[in-house]
Amino acid sequence: MRVKSVAVVGAGIMGRGIAQVAAHGGFQTILQDVDRQQLDAAVAAARKSFDKQVELKKVSRDEANQALERLRTTTDLAEAATGADLVIEAAPEKIDLKLQIFSALDRITGPDCILASNTSSLSITEMAAATRRPERVLGMHFFNPVPRMSLVEIVRALETDDHVIETALEVAHRMRKESVIVREAPGFITSRINAMIGNEAFYLLQEGIASARDIDKALKLGLNHPMGPFELVDLVGLDTRLSILEYLHKTLGEKYRPAPLLVQYVKAGRLGKKVGLGVYEYDVE
Repeated sequence: MRVKSVAVVGAGIMGRGIAQVAAHGGFQTILQDVDRQQLDAAVAAARKSFDKQVELKKVSRDEANQALERLRTTTDLAEAATGADLVIEAAPEKIDLKLQIFSALDRITGPDCILASNTSSLSITEMAAATRRPERVLGMHFFNPVPRMSLVEIVRALETDDHVIETALEVAHRMRKESVIVREAPGFITSRINAMIGNEAFYLLQEGIASARDIDKALKLGLNHPMGPFELVDLVGLDTRLSILEYLHKTLGEKYRPAPLLVQYVKAGRLGKKVGLGVYEYDVE
């Protein structure tokens, strides 16, 4: 199947990034969200990102303008999904919400449309079961910030067809991404390992072993990580990380029990860079 049009559901940090790379990859792209302000912010963010890439001579001005012309927005799910070859769901990490979206997409889209979730940890098989086309459902897990991060985890659910996996690999390639294929398991590859590293960092901080900045510095300089665990969790969102850990704790056991300090931070509203305060403080634009 040759994908020509992509719909992205959810205009948060991940959804807007996915829509940007889809449009840059040559797909007719429509980004849907119930919040018009989120959509406007997403388009503004894409323009800013492309302007930066033009400034760095990574893309030409014509290439950037053509990509932006391929990107449309709507608050109507039916308008976004009807006629799409591929729909990528990028809603918050709440399984009940995702099940509702997949059930609705199954009714709205044509029978050949492929449905994908950007979830970082939840069950693709469970989402597929909310549809009448489980063989055409898979995971496409992108990484934040999507325009800069090169990996997509292609997640095979219980009944995903081989040709659907192949189509997703081609789509990711056109989006200028590298891919790995993962058989569905809680947390896949990256979220499972990263959640454990980040959680242990919170235990170290909680126990007073070292400061947050020194823990970050140690992992960057000693283990060659590009970002420290606290820098990363502030970027991803502490609430998102906590949700992932709670799911992994439920499905994989005690080694993923969230650190009490992380739980405290989330209860205090310290959700990361998006609100200006997480482990560190930030200027909010």
